[in-house]
Amino acid sequence: MNLILLSPNDLLTDNRACIKNPRQLAHIKQVHGATVGDQLKVGLINGNLGIGLVTELNDTAIYLDVDLHQAPPRALPLTLVLGLPRPKMMRRILQTVATLGVKQLHLINSYRVEKSYWQTPFLEAENIREQLILGLEQGCDTHLPEVHLHKRFKPFVEDELPAIVADTRALVAHPYTETACPCQIEYSLTLAVGPEGGFIPYEIDLLEKCNFEAVQVGERIMRVETAVPYLLGRLF
Repeated sequence: MNLILLSPNDLLTDNRACIKNPRQLAHIKQVHGATVGDQLKVGLINGNLGIGLVTELNDTAIYLDVDLHQAPPRALPLTLVLGLPRPKMMRRILQTVATLGVKQLHLINSYRVEKSYWQTPFLEAENIREQLILGLEQGCDTHLPEVHLHKRFKPFVEDELPAIVADTRALVAHPYTETACPCQIEYSLTLAVGPEGGFIPYEIDLLEKCNFEAVQVGERIMRVETAVPYLLGRLF
């Protein structure tokens, strides 16, 4: 935990906070080894970063004087469209995208997405939020990504995706094309990444009709949890 994230409920006043979250308490005490008088890096969810001065510490709460004066890191100019991953993998991916600065994530259905994946409790709003918080803590960011769920591929691509890709360049990761993925871009982008096994040809065709360009990053076939950070590192 590189950042102590405060929720609005933690604020007693604009400059005073009380942390009672058991996970945060344990980390602050056991990992940071904080004592009265120590300063911690803190941030307010969807707000600024700053410093928290520990003024009181007991078994159930930590009190901080906070100064939230620093803007969070700049968000990536990216919308990520991702085939719904396996539930166990999804937790890591949610943390990764939050750490790397993705603020718009669309989880979509695909031919190779098993129907059972949509029944996982990991898709409940509170569970998604928990993983995003962990990613923000790692990346020292405060702004929560927005996560959208789309259970039908064709209606999403035909009815909703055109508005999403408007005024952006649209790329789809696809290992079976000769076009190389661009590097170090400086424009807004919509990036589509398929599930394990990738998008099927029919889905690639639909995406290309929506102005997506198929690109590849070499001969190696990667797992989704590897492909996403690899692609974002190459692009940005």
